[in-house]
Amino acid sequence: MIKRILVCGAGGFIGSHLVNKLVEEGFYVRGVDLKEPEWSKSKAQEFMLADLRETDQAAEALSGDFDHVYQLAADMGGMGFIHSAETEIMRNSMLINLNVIDQAARNGVEKYFLASSVCVYRDMQIGESELSEIDAYPANPDNEYGWEKLYAERAVLAYGREFGISTRIARFQNCYGPEGTWLGGREKAPAAICRKIAESTNGQIEAWGDGTAVRSFIFVDDLVTGIRKLMESDIEEPTNIGTREYVSVQELVQIVANVADKKIEPQWISGPVGVQSRNFSNDVIESTGFKPIYSLAAGLAITYPWIEEQLLTFNS
Repeated sequence: MIKRILVCGAGGFIGSHLVNKLVEEGFYVRGVDLKEPEWSKSKAQEFMLADLRETDQAAEALSGDFDHVYQLAADMGGMGFIHSAETEIMRNSMLINLNVIDQAARNGVEKYFLASSVCVYRDMQIGESELSEIDAYPANPDNEYGWEKLYAERAVLAYGREFGISTRIARFQNCYGPEGTWLGGREKAPAAICRKIAESTNGQIEAWGDGTAVRSFIFVDDLVTGIRKLMESDIEEPTNIGTREYVSVQELVQIVANVADKKIEPQWISGPVGVQSRNFSNDVIESTGFKPIYSLAAGLAITYPWIEEQLLTFNS
């Protein structure tokens, strides 16, 4: 019998890619979001517009005897948004997460996936040894987005214990790729750098910080593969999903410049940078057989032309 899947956040970047993957695998999918995907039509057999902050709308969204729920709906964005919209993030995302897991429990959902974030971890020093999943405690996230995600994880695990739900929790590293937000203040670093370099006519761009902050970025197709690997595994504890390729922001700028075939000189300015470094173990997710396919350069070679095309359309 074909399993019935509900994807919350199906109008967003990662959610829309996940929906398409699940449909291609043969599942029946209902997508739910405040909006439909911006760039291409969802492949979901059903798409419901709903505000999951509202209990009655969450109840309607989860009605229909779904076997599995993927919860990716959240109020989030890049570092600028995370630092300027703390209360919106805390209120909106907590309401969504509590409503969806509560309705999943009421409806007897068999398996539940939560999208969390590596923002649950503390700030790290450059060169510090990698953190495993248990190192999220004692907790000290750098921002309220991380605290909200940590609380959501605990809520899902508590509901799982009480109602016998098989839970899967993924802590995403920074994700990028085509059809991601690239303009408007919610875009993340790879998309922002791609846009700025595409716009640059004088070989200069402005970027926050001093270029030394270290990050890891995962291409959206690889992340979706990791989600599916985790969901099909027997791992119930929070699990990092990312790559082992780490770069400084300065190196990120250079990689995008190489893809664009432009000589770029970044002008470093004051702005919200976030943590100085990220370095997380991917041993647990790799135990499922997961291995990213795309290097950062390969992923950006796909992403940059897409953003460049959107920019040309936007300006025309």
